[in-house]
Amino acid sequence: MTRVLITGFAPFGGERVNPSWQAASLVAAEPPAGLTVSAAELPCAFGESLDALRDAIRAREPDLVLCLGQAGGRPGVTVERVGINVDDARIPDNAGAQPIDEPVVPGGPAAYFSSLPVKACVAAMREAGVPAAVSNTAGTFVCNHVAYG
Repeated sequence: MTRVLITGFAPFGGERVNPSWQAASLVAAEPPAGLTVSAAELPCAFGESLDALRDAIRAREPDLVLCLGQAGGRPGVTVERVGINVDDARIPDNAGAQPIDEPVVPGGPAAYFSSLPVKACVAAMREAGVPAAVSNTAGTFVCNHVAYG
């Protein structure tokens, strides 16, 4: 059976909930047939998120990791094509950090592209009746930090 780790983020910016964590929790509670799914809530903090993800991966040893994030205002599910090597926060994260034009990894490549078949993922969701699109930016907040890191 395929083991999947699905992550979402803690609420941030004064919000009480984060839909990414709600979605991850729901999928883990009722996993699709043939999958063993566990969920991990990542802190919405630049300095903690990647360590929390690595810890969850070590503890669960998944075959697949799926990280979810919140993008307010998007009309459907979007699959990220790329994570960029830039942290540039318009608001502080939950630890109070607000990096401006800082690299996620100093000296790292400008970007990393997803290894997923992004367009096929979008097509499958649309076929299932889920509004979906390709996203060419994960922004420059903690979602992108995790996507790149």
